[in-house]
Amino acid sequence: MSSLFQPFDLRDVTVPNRVWMPPMCQYSAAPQGPATGAPADWHFAHYGARAAGGTGLIVVEATAVSPEGRISPYDLGIWNDTQVEAFRGITRFLADQGTVPAVQLAHSGRKASTDRPWKGGAPIGPDAHGWQPVAPSPVAFDDAHPVPGELTVSQIQEIVGQFADAARRALAAGFEIAEIHGAHGYLINEFLSPHSNHRTDGYGGSYGNRTRFALEVVDAVREVWPDDKPLFFRISATDWLDNGGWSADDTVRFARELHAHGVDLLDVSSGGNASGVRIPLGPGYQVPFAARVKAESPMPVAAVGLITDAEQAEKILANGEADAVLLGRELLRDPSWARRAARELGAEVRVPEQYHRSV
Repeated sequence: MSSLFQPFDLRDVTVPNRVWMPPMCQYSAAPQGPATGAPADWHFAHYGARAAGGTGLIVVEATAVSPEGRISPYDLGIWNDTQVEAFRGITRFLADQGTVPAVQLAHSGRKASTDRPWKGGAPIGPDAHGWQPVAPSPVAFDDAHPVPGELTVSQIQEIVGQFADAARRALAAGFEIAEIHGAHGYLINEFLSPHSNHRTDGYGGSYGNRTRFALEVVDAVREVWPDDKPLFFRISATDWLDNGGWSADDTVRFARELHAHGVDLLDVSSGGNASGVRIPLGPGYQVPFAARVKAESPMPVAAVGLITDAEQAEKILANGEADAVLLGRELLRDPSWARRAARELGAEVRVPEQYHRSV
């Protein structure tokens, strides 16, 4: 029996299989006006196609908890009720296809205010709908990025509240799972890592201080997120730095603490917080980080990173390296990857009634 197509229970939510879609920004929301940050036709078609293709869980792309928390002016947001209403059609359609709708709540920190990737992705100013990025410390991501404003303690607390407000709106929008974005060099990751966090107050310095903001966000979200619904956390398991960065050892330690604070699954990625690092890319190159967390903590994990074929994904789960796999670019290339994988593995996956004659 295929491990990839076994259901997975988290609190009172059952995900029908272990083929999941990670958050991948589409940079396709309106940058200004009443529909700023709201999902549009592209988002409905994009996510709907993967749901119809049999994906068990879809994590909607990084969705900003405030306007300043966006990566670009074209990012999704969930800081107002107009955005909530626009999301409802997407979550309803995903649920109708048997897919569990999830959303990643995010703040981009010092990597904010950039153009869309196909326009070069460079930092932009007010003349292009940009703004001043903020961070734990006034340290730029690289030479091309501006020096961010250093957050005050009161501003940090305001952002904690914004995450909680965003979680309330995510619930109203019909999402079944919320994920907190703590990876890829965005705000929470910036606080976690000594590479980007040079503070000397209660939010910097020691491991305990550097993890304080992340745990405050988790606690604030968990307080408003229903007890019967799961909460995920996405983490960069390492900065890929030889010293002075966040490490795999830190990730295992933090996974135990996140679990104790009510996080139900760790979405394990890596990198993004330090520019110019060498990452040894290869099939499943991040899976060992997920496997270590699973082996050394009570936290369930999802693995990501160049997972492309059915046998590879099946082996990861059968070997106990992860509880689920997240397929990014492969699902961009093939929205029906889950249906194809099920055929290859001799398993069953839900097929829309409209497609029965073609499968």
